[in-house]
Parts: sequence; structure tokens; C-alpha cells
Amino acid sequence: MNYIPQILFAVLLIVGFGYFANNIKKLVRNIKLGKAVDRTDNKDIRWKNMARIALGQQKMVVKPIAGFLHIIVYVGFIIINIEVLEIIIDGLFGTHRIFAPLGSVYDFLIGSFEILALLVIVSVTIFWIRRNIIKLKRFFYSEMRGWPKNDGNIILYFEVVLMLLFLTMNGADYTLQLMDAPHYVKAGAFPVSQLFVPLFENMEQSSLILVERTAWWLHIIGILIFLNYLYFSKHLHILLAFPNTWFANINPKGQFDNLESVTKEVKLMMDPDADPFAAPAEGDMDEEPEKFGASDVSDLNWVQLLNAYTCTECGRCTSECPASQTGKKLSPRKIMMDTRDRLEEVGKNIDANKGTFVDDGKQLLDDYITQEELWACTTCNACVEACPVSISPLSIIMDMRRYLVMEQSAAPMELNNMMGNIENNGAPWPYNQMDRLNWKND
Repeated sequence: MNYIPQILFAVLLIVGFGYFANNIKKLVRNIKLGKAVDRTDNKDIRWKNMARIALGQQKMVVKPIAGFLHIIVYVGFIIINIEVLEIIIDGLFGTHRIFAPLGSVYDFLIGSFEILALLVIVSVTIFWIRRNIIKLKRFFYSEMRGWPKNDGNIILYFEVVLMLLFLTMNGADYTLQLMDAPHYVKAGAFPVSQLFVPLFENMEQSSLILVERTAWWLHIIGILIFLNYLYFSKHLHILLAFPNTWFANINPKGQFDNLESVTKEVKLMMDPDADPFAAPAEGDMDEEPEKFGASDVSDLNWVQLLNAYTCTECGRCTSECPASQTGKKLSPRKIMMDTRDRLEEVGKNIDANKGTFVDDGKQLLDDYITQEELWACTTCNACVEACPVSISPLSIIMDMRRYLVMEQSAAPMELNNMMGNIENNGAPWPYNQMDRLNWKND
């Protein structure tokens, strides 16, 4: 028996899954560069959010057409790839359609896969038209040039090719079954690929076997390439949407986190029994003061870094952003893309320096995200509400603002004036407390 095809297949799987595992290891390492944050409370709510938003696509269908098409592609692509299990077993053991003994169940599965494959092709074609012919505005903001723009189309081409290879493989297989070709057991229902039969019926059996085997090999190779392409693509959200929605912030959207160190100082100031001249507690003098806010990715928490990798670059956040709508420089999508790009740059720095980050003179603030972008935000949470996978660009914006105010005293003049008024007058306005009611005398 010739074991060469099985050996080649095993090597292909080891290389493909090995490279994928190595990239996932880097991904986890990069996310762990963020600060610790506990997001394990209210587990029941978190599981429900993941089921509704990541699995149920609840926020996708807010835009009905795009949402429905996305569900078809999502469900179709996932379910069709159940067949990959059969391909792997056949490839490793030299069998053919190992699950054929399932009989009518197998017929139903293959038939369903084919209908879904056709629906995926139709849906992807519509997505391509929306992106390249209709040219929806949110796909063409300044951050969507070069690689981000090409990436969206590459994924669409990938999906069409994989579905066509699947149908070609099945069509050739079905024709070989009709020819009673050895090794091709009669099994499966082929409502779509049987339309290919007229293309194959005049071919010699040996040529048709070559077509079937070529499509079979290209299909599994394509799946492994697609799997490893995910790490470099916005479509990493296929994997990360589930943990991202589980670990998302479930507090009310208008609630911001307080810095523990600042809260401690305020409580001390308001405590009439506190001694401001008391010696620091043992060990406090040895602690390095905590940095206020964030100027680089290592200052963000790990959930914010997970957010950056999960971003789908769909642009719903930016299209809903009032600052963006009024011509301001801010794009919440760009905030997430810049954070991911900087995190990738830091990760490559660590890889190049044997596990240690060497200062490269860059940071997320100013080198990637400008102060103008940060101060354009109205903190309305429209971007958070719009995101289909529960990403929060606002949390990153607020942490970077906090750094500008508390570390660099670099707030806009209007904000500095307001804070000065609050400090001096107990209100945002430049009026003495004794003069506040003068308006009623006019």
C-alpha cells in the first residue's frame, strides 16, 4: 500500500496547526502585556452576553441586510467545516468518506453543506459588491487604505474559492459514484454540485479522479492557509469574539473606573481625623508611584488589548460617532487599529530581543494616536453601543486622556479653566460663590 499521501497529509497538518499554535502563543503573550483586571464577576450575565452577542449575532442584525448575510456566511462557514473532520480522518487513514455508513443522516449533512456553500457564495458576492461597487462610506475612511482595505477583499476571495473547491470536489465525487469508480462509495446528497455533472460526464475516469483529488487537496490546504491567515487579518474576530464578549465590561456604560490611588488620597483629604504628616505605612516608601492613565499599550489592561485584536474593522463605531460625523479627526475604529498595530510592534520588538522589550523611542500616544483625536471624543458611548462584538474604544481614549491630564498637565485650555474654577469656586464657572445668584436680580 502506498502511504506517501498519508505521510504528506500528516506533515501538512503538523506544519499548519503548528504554525497556528505558535501565532496564538504570541497573541496570548501580547495580550498579557496589559495590566491585570478582574472580569470574572457575574458569570451568568457574561455567559448570556457571549451567547447573545458572539454566538447569536444579536448586534449584527441591527443592520438587517448586512446582519442576515453575515449570519449566513458565519453559520455556513462554520458548519461546512465540520466536514474538515471527515477530510482529516480520510487523509490520515487513506479512507474515503469515512462517515458514509451514517446513511440518510450523512446524505442530509452533505446536502445541507452544499446549500450553505451556495448561500455563502451569494452572500460573499453581495458583500464584495457593497465594498467595491457601491462603496459604502464606512469602508473608505482614511485608516482603511492599503492593507486594511485589501484584507477585506482577500477574505472574501478566500471564502468563495474554498466554497467552489468544496462543490467541485463533491461534483467530481458524485460523477465518479455514478461511474461506479472503485474507492468512491455511493453516499451523500449533492443538490448543488450535481449541476457540475454535465462538465464532468465526458471526462475519462482517471482525469476525473485527478480533478476530485486536486480539489480535495486544495480545499484542505486552503483551509489551513485561511486558519493561519487569521492572525494577520481583521478576521481574527472569528476566534476572539467569544472571549471578548465574555470579558466585556458589564457595568453601566456611563460609569467610569476610578484610580484606587486617587480615591485613597481623596478619602484621606476628607477624613477629619487623618494626620497629613503621619509617616507612610511600612513598605509604601519602596513602592514606585503608579502611573496615571496610559501612554503606551503596556499601560492598558489586558481586556483592552484583547479588544484591539478582536476589532472587525467594520466601521460601525466610526459611522455612529458624532465627532466623526461632524468632521473631527476622531475615528474609534482607528483607535483600535492603532492600538493593535502598536501592540504588534511591541511584540516583534520582544521577539527580536529574545523575550525582552528594548525601548524603541515610540509610544501609542502621539506616535499612533494624536491628542487631537483624544480630545475630539464626546464620551457619548455611541461607539461602544454600536460595536457588534462589545469592544470599547472609549475606555482607551479615557485612559490616554487621564495620562495627559494627570501626568503631563496637557489638557485643553478650556478644560484647565474649568478645573481651576472647580478648585477655586466649587463650580465650573468663573464666578465667586457669593455672586452665583446675581442672575436673578437682572
